[in-house]
Amino acid sequence: MNFLVVTYALNGFLMIAIPIGLAVVLSRRWKLGWRIWWIGIATFILSQVGHIPFNIWVQNLINQSDMLYWPLLAQQAFTAAFLGLSAGLFEEGARYLVLRIWLKDCRSWRRGFLFGAGHGGGEAIILGVLVLISYFSMLAIRDVDLATLVPVSQIELAEQQIAAYWSAPWYDSLLGALERLFAIPLHIALALMVLQAFTRKNLGWLILAILYHAAVDGILVFLMPQIGAYWSEALVGGFALVSILIIHRLWQPEPKLAEDEPVEAGPVSFTGLPPVEETQENLDNTRFQG
Repeated sequence: MNFLVVTYALNGFLMIAIPIGLAVVLSRRWKLGWRIWWIGIATFILSQVGHIPFNIWVQNLINQSDMLYWPLLAQQAFTAAFLGLSAGLFEEGARYLVLRIWLKDCRSWRRGFLFGAGHGGGEAIILGVLVLISYFSMLAIRDVDLATLVPVSQIELAEQQIAAYWSAPWYDSLLGALERLFAIPLHIALALMVLQAFTRKNLGWLILAILYHAAVDGILVFLMPQIGAYWSEALVGGFALVSILIIHRLWQPEPKLAEDEPVEAGPVSFTGLPPVEETQENLDNTRFQG
């Protein structure tokens, strides 16, 4: 248990430190500042403002429908497809709107990369904070009399949950950080795909990003109960490799800024007037008339 005290805390801190460390490296190397990264975080938060209530609303509709009587496999398939598609629509839709309305200056590969790193980083940081809140809560109550905290009817369930939390293998406690490490390349690839809708003037890239996001989330939701946590993380790692390939294939050299363009040498006028052509007539006209 003592080792878990360290690894659970490390998991939460890594989920926060990994995206911030990546942002520090990118901002120093590319000298693009932090604005685009912060807007990427805001984009993730804005996407969830609509995404979470929508999922809850649909779940309430499902609970009132006949779907609860469907075969279990059909229920799982529908849930996976719905959750994947809703995530793709809301998150990629938010990325598109932000790039169209707010980040009109984000039209290069590096800026798109930083935008995606902010989106995925925001998700990782928020989840990391939630993990640490859960960790400190479990740490605070592990030696406390539960009768003073929960109703008597729930004490046994609470004891089971606490025991399961502190009896997990230490490497299980680090899976959250590993998953965020794999998820950030996915968000960067998706941001670059949405960016192509503007740089290539083709909305097909937005649709492709929505479908790719939906496929990743849907497959994971459907297969996780069957294959377990370890193989699920391996699958996330596989998607991370595909995303890195997409990032590489979409690479474009940075456009030259106007101030970087060479200026051709020419006649200089210190009066602010256009230079006079050196013809014989003009030379005669400029001579002092006494």
